[in-house]
Amino acid sequence: MTLPLVAIVGRPNVGKSTLFNGLLRRRVSIVDPTAGTTRDRIAAVLRHEGRAVELVDTGGLGLVDESRLEDHIFEQVDLALAAAAVAVFVVDAREGITGLDRIVAAKLRRLGKRVILAANKADGRVQELDAAEFHALGLGEPIPLSALHRTNVTEIRDRIFAALPDAPDAPEDDAPRIAIVGRRNAGKSTFLNALCGTGRVVASEVPGTTRDAVDVRVRRGRREWVFIDTAGVVKRVGVDRSVDFYSQVRTVEAVERCDAALLLLDLTEKVEMQDKKTAALVCEARKPVVIVGNKWDLSRASAEEFAEYFRKSLPMLAFAPVSMVSAKTGRNCWETVALAGEVLEQSRARVDTAEVNRLFQRALEERTPRVQRSRVPRVYYATQVGTAPPSFLAFVNDPGLFPATYRRFLENRIRREFPFGEVPIRILFRARTREGAPTRSGRR
Repeated sequence: MTLPLVAIVGRPNVGKSTLFNGLLRRRVSIVDPTAGTTRDRIAAVLRHEGRAVELVDTGGLGLVDESRLEDHIFEQVDLALAAAAVAVFVVDAREGITGLDRIVAAKLRRLGKRVILAANKADGRVQELDAAEFHALGLGEPIPLSALHRTNVTEIRDRIFAALPDAPDAPEDDAPRIAIVGRRNAGKSTFLNALCGTGRVVASEVPGTTRDAVDVRVRRGRREWVFIDTAGVVKRVGVDRSVDFYSQVRTVEAVERCDAALLLLDLTEKVEMQDKKTAALVCEARKPVVIVGNKWDLSRASAEEFAEYFRKSLPMLAFAPVSMVSAKTGRNCWETVALAGEVLEQSRARVDTAEVNRLFQRALEERTPRVQRSRVPRVYYATQVGTAPPSFLAFVNDPGLFPATYRRFLENRIRREFPFGEVPIRILFRARTREGAPTRSGRR
């Protein structure tokens, strides 16, 4: 990315993620009192007065993680600092200077980075006065703030942009957003790292390594993509802890805000309930999706056999294309992304109203819904009313005469005759008389 990078660093549980969310004015990083909640580099574009920087939340320096991932987390912090134009060093005004604070400060001085020293948790006058002791770190004047209560957060923002007078204008962001979803340990982070060509996110054999939804911008050729690495969907018994709960919420949010999804499935294991739940999540959001069979290098079955198995196991996504990859070796990963781009373009296509009307009339002549209460189903007019997903509105004599089975029949006809063969479709029925006046039974 061409935007200057600003890294938020510090030891665990000093409020880095709270400050990150406060600067962005929205909840992006998971905030939890558990030390080490943030493991990956969480990035987002921070805009102010027409200018923009890339803001990065990092894991805690000095963390001893219960999953023994501290080396991976340190690597992510080091990569963020190496690329950063400015570092926001967060310390705890309540606890004062700790030995770990001194170690982090020495690291920042060695790197020669421009540093903004943020003394967080200065919720009262006493803590504001205590913040002065951080002068001893040799990193300039500490700014007392309360990230939780948004006190002095705007001061931090202003200092960031003052340190970067040449920050570019905020760009129009039209890069496709592709969510990488699936159950835990299916290889989502490894797949993303294969696309990046670097260890951009923490990838480990420990299930549940990714706790947050991580946005990563990647340029390939002249095109940019934003990939959203998500936490794996787990069984309900696995979401008792607040971190797991918010991870699940972020996965849902990631699907809602993406343009298309890649559903990763492990080719070495059978399709399980978590896979079906994830497929249902994507299906309910009506997002274009590619079913991705990962760990192809470990399988002996043919691509055709797997594709047939997936379609039978996930019938709600029978229309979706299937692609085989090896995230570990990078085989077919970018080709799969290109396929996601193709289905995204399908979902954005439009069809002439006259063609839509002719299709609905032909479908009604070919197969008429069952007559109910001596009422014959009629379609007066049909048109495409939206894209992504392709949405169609049909004015009929009574929506109740068109059951779900007939809706599926129409969806299949639309996929067969229009350029929507591999994407979800929405069909709405609205009651209308021949003269155009709505009826009382305007059900949908």
